[in-house]
Amino acid sequence: MATSEYQVTGMTCGHCEMSIREEVSQIPGVDEIQVSAQTGKLVVSSANPLDDAAVLAAVDEAGYSAVRA
Repeated sequence: MATSEYQVTGMTCGHCEMSIREEVSQIPGVDEIQVSAQTGKLVVSSANPLDDAAVLAAVDEAGYSAVRA
């Protein structure tokens, strides 16, 4: 299993987490998503390595910005 961790800026609440989870879950191959507004961390797990650009684009689509941690 591959795990990628990102630092997200702009999240403040559970709704923020839900928005990001919703967008990232649409990426093919994503198995698990852990996102925390409190820590600003997004952890994405998948069977195969994911394209960072796809994850960052999904976070951007949700209205936030992220960088690979």
